[in-house]
Amino acid sequence: MSIVLALTLGLFVLCTWFARVLIQRRTQHLPPHPQSFGQIVAKVGPKAPQWVILDSLKDQLGPIFSFYRGSTLVVVINKADIAWDLLQKRGDIYSSRPRLVLAHEIVSGGMRGLSMPYGKQWRTWRKIQNTGMSGRASLAYCEHQALESTLLLRGLLHDPERYEYYLALFATSVVLSIAYGRRASNLEDPIFKRNAEAGRDFQQANIPGNPVDKYPALLYLPRALQWFRRDGDKAYARAKSLYVELLEDVKDRMATGTAKECMATRGLKDQHSLGFSDLELAFALSAPFGAGIDTTSATLEIALCAILHSPASVRKAQEELDRVVGRDRLPTFDDEPSLPYLHSFITEIYRWHTVVPLAVPHSVTADDVYNGYFIPKGATVIGNLYTMLKDPEMFPEPDVFRPERFADAETQDSRVADLPFGFGRRHCAGMHVAQQSIYIVVARILWAFDVEPVKDEDGKPILPDMSDMKSMGLTRKPAPFRFSVRPRFPEANIVVEKEAAEAEKLLQAWE
Repeated sequence: MSIVLALTLGLFVLCTWFARVLIQRRTQHLPPHPQSFGQIVAKVGPKAPQWVILDSLKDQLGPIFSFYRGSTLVVVINKADIAWDLLQKRGDIYSSRPRLVLAHEIVSGGMRGLSMPYGKQWRTWRKIQNTGMSGRASLAYCEHQALESTLLLRGLLHDPERYEYYLALFATSVVLSIAYGRRASNLEDPIFKRNAEAGRDFQQANIPGNPVDKYPALLYLPRALQWFRRDGDKAYARAKSLYVELLEDVKDRMATGTAKECMATRGLKDQHSLGFSDLELAFALSAPFGAGIDTTSATLEIALCAILHSPASVRKAQEELDRVVGRDRLPTFDDEPSLPYLHSFITEIYRWHTVVPLAVPHSVTADDVYNGYFIPKGATVIGNLYTMLKDPEMFPEPDVFRPERFADAETQDSRVADLPFGFGRRHCAGMHVAQQSIYIVVARILWAFDVEPVKDEDGKPILPDMSDMKSMGLTRKPAPFRFSVRPRFPEANIVVEKEAAEAEKLLQAWE
């Protein structure tokens, strides 16, 4: 027995040694990594957002580096070319998601497409999104977006102090109409507060540091001892209740013949061929409602900041609008191809201060080698948009708002303008809808108003502090700021009021 025990122990020691040697050899070829990630965090500040911490390492470690989060290797990409090489060209192995035990498995019941691993379930989820929000499908929403934008203009004209409310109301109404065929006349309905809570729950669950994502083996504890999931289970119950209720409402309206065509009506008609249960479909249809509000409203807030920070660019855009549109009507989607400077202005908004600074992390499903660096299967891969979009080689003087950098579309890589929307097969499913919303709102604000900063006691303008961004987990937005709104010319006020009154009548059918 002692001989068997000795042989067993010897074999164990040999296997342990061999595994350690193999790990050391592979580690030597991993992307560069800091000596102590904890020391970096302490140096930058424990309360600093993750994108600021990772950005602080770019000069020391270069365009691609790595660190360990628990037992998982995290690879950070700081250059767009590398992100395109891996996340796009090698999308067959870089299109999955890291295992997010808290955010995906617990809070989302494994049914949120944003955090879903690459596979059959995700492809079905993506099919639902593409059917409702592809480039062609999105054109069907232009009229509704235009109508909602006129109400936003009127709100800003009368009460600019409530800009956050009006931007959120616009974004909510647009995505609600797309997903469920209804709109929001205000944000007081409990359903919107419940949706905002579900969004916060998911974003908070995505913040690195929770114990079960570092050590998934904690799931083997008896459920009663899994302290980390108590709030997560409550969040899942809230989300499930909300999304099922919204789907059941569409079913009821379809039964009475009053349902508007939307993603939910199409999803219910195709449910059998999709192979999704009611609960899976309810979660899939919630994607625009759950993810499209914060990103759209935050981007519009950044647009207002850009208008305040760059009056010279604003004047150029307004001159173009006056020349193409005139002063007797609001800009429309038909005007967009004739407004190249405005297009550059909006593209620069996306780049200047992206609302999703680290994109959504990818996961690699097979061992890979890139430029001599070993990237093991299961590694988390972060496309660091915050750093990429501030890359001085790609964007000289990156902190300056300069639409002219996108003016020469013929010589520029078309992928550059789409950078803020993610990479490869996991790029933002609602990109086209979002671009339409941002265009129509920014075009109409610039056409109708002079948006100006308030002034301090000495008469100096008080500009938004763009270093003061509020983190909401995956997304961020500017800290509250103030500004004044003044019609650019007398006709602007008349046109806005008239168009808003007409829009209210037409939108009643969606309530």
